[in-house]
Amino acid sequence: MLRYGEIFLKSPPVRDRWEKTLINNIKEQFPDSRIWRERGRIWLTGEVVPEKLSRIFGLVSFSECTQCSYDELPEVSLDYCRKAGLDNAKTFAFRVKRVGNHTLSSQQIAEKLGAMALDIFPHLQVNLGSPEKEIFVEIRDNRCYLFDHVYRGAGGLPLGVEGTLVALVSGGIDSPVASWMMMKRGCRIIPLYVSLEGFLDAATLERTEAVIEVLRAYQPDLELVVVRDGYLSAAKDVLLKEGQERHTCLLCKRRMYRIAAEVARVNGAKGFVTGESLGQVASQTLDNQIVLTEAASIPVYRPLIAYDKEETVSLAKKIGTYELSILPTGGCGAVPKKPATKAKLEDVRAMEDRVIGSVDKGVLAIPLKDYEQRVRSNKK
Repeated sequence: MLRYGEIFLKSPPVRDRWEKTLINNIKEQFPDSRIWRERGRIWLTGEVVPEKLSRIFGLVSFSECTQCSYDELPEVSLDYCRKAGLDNAKTFAFRVKRVGNHTLSSQQIAEKLGAMALDIFPHLQVNLGSPEKEIFVEIRDNRCYLFDHVYRGAGGLPLGVEGTLVALVSGGIDSPVASWMMMKRGCRIIPLYVSLEGFLDAATLERTEAVIEVLRAYQPDLELVVVRDGYLSAAKDVLLKEGQERHTCLLCKRRMYRIAAEVARVNGAKGFVTGESLGQVASQTLDNQIVLTEAASIPVYRPLIAYDKEETVSLAKKIGTYELSILPTGGCGAVPKKPATKAKLEDVRAMEDRVIGSVDKGVLAIPLKDYEQRVRSNKK
């Protein structure tokens, strides 16, 4: 029995469409299972791995059920109590929920089933507040479903209902968490790693690839896009000559924003995601984020904007990326000792203009030729 949450709030046409998307996502993970839906529930039969099911966005919880007809409920419930281990418990309670018309109320059914269980297990005591063992019964017209455990799902919206976003990822703690958060809000993600030629080592890319492998458990078709770019080397030479090295990170990130926008255009994505949080590092001050955002031709999503580092670390541990994200790498060799914290947009634009006038024009082109070829190959 699979349960969803926010889908309930949508209009009937949207709800129908989102339920179908959720079912397709479940089929992607369990292709050999049978899936169907009815009035707020999705049913799945076959070999089910709870760990995989818990990573499907849109599901708030799920339970492994024993089913029977309404007439069979008294007999089946006693057998279920034996299998559920009531003989080893001290207190218990039946929790009954109904959909449809029945002669008895939910409370009356629970009292009846509880009395029958006490006849078989006289050592038990009913405790409706905090029982040691709970038996849940969901009655839907003439069908009854019994379960004793509710597994927690990933929650959020079904993956894909909100479209696609590019995600700038570095393999560090923040960007994988930001990507995961937008997945949870129904966005399929295209992870993008911009390799700053001459400033990032192979270990950084390897760490990013390992992190993406973890996120693939939440989005099976996830594929890392790697764009190798030589712009920063040329830009940094100009900045060093002008004594403006403190603006290096801003020019670099504005370049990344433009690359992300182009990858989004090629794929029909609706924006891109970053792991930026307000004031966490020099390039993330309010002043500097204004400078960065101006370079974006499409929407920029920053789900971690109001998170502190401990909150982000907690989420990284929850989704399984933290241990990989803290693996040692050489870091970025272009970061200045004293980066600018309150850059002015007009100054940064002027620096970019001087870079344009000082370098080979081939360096300024967004280097997506190989990537575009791969996209076309995938579409075949």
